[in-house]
Formats: sequence, structure tokens, C-alpha cells
Amino acid sequence: MRGSEARADYLKVAQFMQRREPAGYAAVRLLTPAHFQPHVLAGYAFASFTDDLCDRGTVAERTRRFDAWAGQIRAALDSGTTRHPLLRAFLHTSGLRDLPRRWIESYLDGARIDLDFPGFATEADYQTYVDRLTWPFLMITTGLAQPGGGTEQFARSCRLVADAGQRTDILTDLAEDLRDGRLYLPLDALAQHGVTRADLDAGSEAPGVRALLADAAGKAHDTLHEANRLFDELSEEYWPLMRFVLDLHHQRLETVVAMGGAVTRRPARDNPVACLRLLARARRPRAGRGHAPEYRPAGSTAGSAVLSTGEGTGDERAAA
Repeated sequence: MRGSEARADYLKVAQFMQRREPAGYAAVRLLTPAHFQPHVLAGYAFASFTDDLCDRGTVAERTRRFDAWAGQIRAALDSGTTRHPLLRAFLHTSGLRDLPRRWIESYLDGARIDLDFPGFATEADYQTYVDRLTWPFLMITTGLAQPGGGTEQFARSCRLVADAGQRTDILTDLAEDLRDGRLYLPLDALAQHGVTRADLDAGSEAPGVRALLADAAGKAHDTLHEANRLFDELSEEYWPLMRFVLDLHHQRLETVVAMGGAVTRRPARDNPVACLRLLARARRPRAGRGHAPEYRPAGSTAGSAVLSTGEGTGDERAAA
């Protein structure tokens, strides 16, 4: 980055991401081309900082902070300048990568949902959430790989990654969300398996709970497999990080299924040794090619058949 202010801003970005998402920061540094690293980190720092404002404090406190921050963002987009170093770096990145403003606006509009999250009655409600929040989040982070937001096909492929990542996070963070009074699994999915909210709050090991979790993990696995088409839309220099992201989510889902009802009592967490193996695999030449052999847990075949084993983990909005 040229210019003392820009370099200082991106240094703040790097420091923020090292503290908040050390594993994700390391993955970006190891697996992405040097010219892209400042931009993807700036995207994640901006989105993560915004996300944090929505997660802490009472509804009134979160709303007040978010409204002030959203106003600051829109003023910066209009004027081209701001005093906040993370926002200034993102502003610089979005200009250089020609990121359409609509993705930023969509993300801000969608983030308001989490200020007082009502839950999902149906799968359709969940899909609306992905459209309004998770998909724009991905486009202002990983989506920066394509200048101008890429083609419509690229954006749709990114939505698959957003959907799969969101489904994975819902499962790995289930225990923490339940403690905070939130449930991100659609109620119609609970009803399909004869499970109640009280069953989840109580940490039940009932067969219906395990079936619910396995079904949710199966949908995420299948969507991750669909997302392999993204490799056909990215140049090879971006394959290692994407291979790592997809494999990491498969691994987390395996952990969730293996934990069964215990995932309602404690969050699923990454195994550091297993993550190092994924990093090494991702760095091998041509490891990320879309039509190369896909991720397979031991003893399973494709898609939903993966549900007999398991692994999983929580919050890696930054490893993406």
C-alpha cells in the first residue's frame, strides 16, 4: 500500500484481525496472493467490526451504536473520507476493487435484523436472512476477489458459500446462541423432527435432536459441495483460500454431528492439528480445483451420506 496514511490504516486492519480472528488472519496471510491480502482483511475488519456492534449490550444500546456507525459509513461513502482507520481502509479497498455500493447498503440494512433477532419460523425466513445479511457480508469480503463484484454467476456462487457458512455457524454456535436467548434453527425444522425449543434449551440427547442436527448438517454439506463451482470462476491464485474455507466448514460439520445433543450445551470448536492439516492440503498445487476430488470424511461418500460422522466449529467469519 502506497502512502503513509493508507499503510497506517491497513496496519490497524491487520492488528484488529490478528486479535479478533487469529486463525482467519493466518489463513489469509498463508493462502492468498500478496496483492489481495490488504483488501480481504479490510473487508473482514469492516464487516466484523459492524457485526460486533450488533452483538453486545441491550437492544437499545446495540441499536443506538449501530445507527451511529451506519450514519458514519454512509457519510464516508458520500464524502470519500472518514476519521475511522478501519472504515478508511475499507473505503480505500472498495474504491480500488470497484465494489458496488449496493452490497454495502444491503449489508447495513440486513445487519439491523440481528439487533433484535426474532428467529425463523420457516426455511423461507432463513433464506431471506441469507439474502439480506449473509450474502452481502460475503460479497464485501470474499467477493472482493472479483473487481466490480464479478458476474451474476460469481455472485450466485458466493451465495452458496454464504448459505453453507451460515448453516455451519448456526450449528457450531448453537449453545452460545441458546444461552443468549436466540435460536437460528427454523421452527419448522424442529417440528419436522418432533423437537421443541425446550428440548434444545435442556440439552436433550433425544433421537429427534440428533436427527435435527444431522439433517441441518447434511443441508450444509450439500450446499458446500454445490459451492465447488466457484473454483471455475476464480483464477488459480485464489483457490487455496477457498479450498481451505470449504474444507474447514465440512470439518466443523462433522464435529457437530459427532457431538450430537452436546452441541446444545457447549460450542463446537476447531481442532488446531486438523486445521493445520487443512492448511497444508490447501497449499498443495491445484488443491482447490472445482472438479478435483472433493472433501470426504473417512468412511463416507458424498452429500448427506457424510452425516454418519462429524466435526465442526464455530465462528470463522474471518477464515472465509
